[in-house]
Amino acid sequence: MKTFLFCVVVLLVILIGAFLYRVLQGPTIFDRLLGHNGISTKAIILLIVIGISFERVDMFIDISIGYALLNLVGALAVAKYLEQKEASIE
Repeated sequence: MKTFLFCVVVLLVILIGAFLYRVLQGPTIFDRLLGHNGISTKAIILLIVIGISFERVDMFIDISIGYALLNLVGALAVAKYLEQKEASIE
């Protein structure tokens, strides 16, 4: 079981690296925002896998829910900012 969880963690880290490339090289702000959301989603899954590994899933689920809420609020704030910026240009 530990080998499987290790393989899952390695795969998630590789996926986070791919999203990090999109965040750093994204031609538009929307590509960067989608990359950030992808990293956050994979980090939430990574937290749950770590919780399974340490046999403390209940604690890590609470942490991941808090992280997901922060990600949601951050994405909404950026979207609202971009909406206001677009409205001020017109």
